[in-house]
Amino acid sequence: MKKIGTIHTPFTTLEDMPIQPKGAKKIIGTIEVNSEFIEGLADLDGFSHIYLLYEFHMAKKTALKVTPFMDTSKRGVFATRSPLRPNHIGLSLVRLKKIEGNIITVQGIDVLDGTPLLDLKPYIAAFDEVRESSSGWMQSSEEDVAGKRSDRRFAG
Repeated sequence: MKKIGTIHTPFTTLEDMPIQPKGAKKIIGTIEVNSEFIEGLADLDGFSHIYLLYEFHMAKKTALKVTPFMDTSKRGVFATRSPLRPNHIGLSLVRLKKIEGNIITVQGIDVLDGTPLLDLKPYIAAFDEVRESSSGWMQSSEEDVAGKRSDRRFAG
């Protein structure tokens, strides 16, 4: 896979970060897209939200069972948002604020500074919105998720 840019945020350590964009509603970050991909940003500015796909570059190990931040039981890694996945790929949905050249400003970013960006895609309600869904084992409220901060359980 090829890195297409770098995500810049106020978060320089893994501790005390929001664990999902819901906990980072007011946090502003930027994405520096590599110059050879600038042409691909055409027409993106009409979207309110974008998905960021990135590498959990600080995750050095994998595990098929993990204890997620919002639980006390071990769960299958594919039933969690843990970075200890076999391919260390992360996903965040953020608000697109502006694009200036190769710099994209976003809001609601929950990612470590310096994270390699692998891809970005527009959020399209007609494609992506799910009105009826279930969240499996994860029963925490939006407020619980928004208030939860990371620790070092997935570092290294």
